[in-house]
Amino acid sequence: MELLDRYLQAVKFWLPKKQQRDIIAELSEDLHSQIEDREAELGRKLNESEIATLLKQRGRPVLVANRFLPQESLVGPVLFPIYLFVLKMVAAFYMVPWILVWIGIAISRGVHSSHSLIATIGLFWTSFWPVTLFWVGGVTIVFAILERVQAKSRFLEEWDPRKLPPVRDPHRIPRSASVTELVANMAFCIWWACWVGGLWYQTLIRFSGVSITLAPKWRYFFWGFMALAIANTVASTVNLFRPYWTAVRASLRLLFDGIGSALFCWLIKSNLVVAISVTNVAPEKTAQIAHAINWWSAKMFPWVIAVGLLIALGDVYRIIRLRSNAGAGIVPNAATVIR
Repeated sequence: MELLDRYLQAVKFWLPKKQQRDIIAELSEDLHSQIEDREAELGRKLNESEIATLLKQRGRPVLVANRFLPQESLVGPVLFPIYLFVLKMVAAFYMVPWILVWIGIAISRGVHSSHSLIATIGLFWTSFWPVTLFWVGGVTIVFAILERVQAKSRFLEEWDPRKLPPVRDPHRIPRSASVTELVANMAFCIWWACWVGGLWYQTLIRFSGVSITLAPKWRYFFWGFMALAIANTVASTVNLFRPYWTAVRASLRLLFDGIGSALFCWLIKSNLVVAISVTNVAPEKTAQIAHAINWWSAKMFPWVIAVGLLIALGDVYRIIRLRSNAGAGIVPNAATVIR
């Protein structure tokens, strides 16, 4: 019953994570029982339209989920789950990036000016509260208005169960993602081998009157990134033909991403450009250019670390989810999943 599964998925979205499994199990059993009773009366299976009518009588998913939630009065019990969801989105996509950018600016000011740590914290605190109150207050006002409109028009009750999104399998790997990764990794391998490959054994690059001297450790980076690209190409190929995450492949993805992040961090901190020589340009100028390249690369180090940690956290979360579902006896729908 795909329509019923889609309905349960929509209800589950609005439930607290700790209670999702028990509530959905109870609701599923109740709906199946109701459908079976109706089928027994008719002496046949219900069609999609009849199941949609039954689900519509049960109520819109957000309203059904609300019946299992503790009654809140901040905005109203009907719109409160949506209100919390919007606040979380504002925090995740605006407040957190704003705080991170402000921290970066504050650190830069502290390094290049005489501002003390206490003064910097004070400036942040006085800027933080107005922004927070503006967004939280604005969202609250909007939902308070919607609550009153909903109470009069009952617009949330006008809906069609057949328009619910399809059931999403969290273990499935989209083939489009696998194809994109495969093409990107193959293109990188070809470019790295054909264009950069001729340079791996030398540390002096010449083109159009420009000579760039690289540190000898350049050779390690060449073979490291080549091996990593080949490994990712193989992994993408496997994912394309067996599009379900397993613990082994998720762990390998974490390993490859960790190695790639470590290589890139090492690269930008290694002062790879030793010297630059340009025809008709004074050596002092080219030395400044080489120094600037290395300096800006080193300045990117904290940001590269942050991006690497975010990618690693995503990989770790995938592994935890796989093990959690395995412990609960939940397996992918495909019977042909092989490690």
